[in-house]
Amino acid sequence: GQFNCTRLAVPLLRRSSNSSIVNLSSAAGRVGFAMRSPYAAAKWGVIGFTKSLSIELGPDNIRVNAVLPGLVAGDRQRRVLEAKAQQRGISFAEMEKTAFSYTSIKDYVTPQQIADQILFLCSPRGRTISGQASSICGDTQMLG
Repeated sequence: GQFNCTRLAVPLLRRSSNSSIVNLSSAAGRVGFAMRSPYAAAKWGVIGFTKSLSIELGPDNIRVNAVLPGLVAGDRQRRVLEAKAQQRGISFAEMEKTAFSYTSIKDYVTPQQIADQILFLCSPRGRTISGQASSICGDTQMLG
């Protein structure tokens, strides 16, 4: 995954004066995720990997950051919430309301918002940002 991609990309990135790696983690990498501990552990690991790489690669002018999306708008998120609703014996609308109750901003993150954040981190305007785990999650407080 991210480790193998980075291992192969770093020699090429070292040849550039403006290189950036952006790893994808999740809000679960910060708040944990009940009944999904393997997923949460993997996403916490991405944050540690990102921070360690930023220290290792910073002297080569390679920035390394992670983006941590929350509830992402789309078919996948809908399927996840539908399955949870069915497991709990509630409607999709009730499950969606429950999911949003764990966030300050009651809305989905769009794929475009995630892409925009990644593009900013890779742009010259993000040239001094490294070692950060940047949440784009509507201030997710809990996942469940």
